[in-house]
Amino acid sequence: MNEQSRPALARGVRLQTEPATGEPMLLFPEGVLYLSETANEIVCRCDGSNSIAEILAALAEEYQAEPETLRQDVLDCLHDLYQRKLVVV
Repeated sequence: MNEQSRPALARGVRLQTEPATGEPMLLFPEGVLYLSETANEIVCRCDGSNSIAEILAALAEEYQAEPETLRQDVLDCLHDLYQRKLVVV
């Protein structure tokens, strides 16, 4: 996975909001993963058309931060989701 990779949710994985609490979560055949606000912002952009570099740029603009400041957190989040087979590239 590099900054030109275009992450997308894996087959069978859906991003939803918990009806009772409004918390973002990923639903998948083996269970549920509740997302932090940061992880949700990253996952919302994982549609297969945005590269990791584009996701970084969009988050940096939205949060008025330098992309390099966000880079490691975004890569760590995507790597974790990739390892869990919730995101594909």
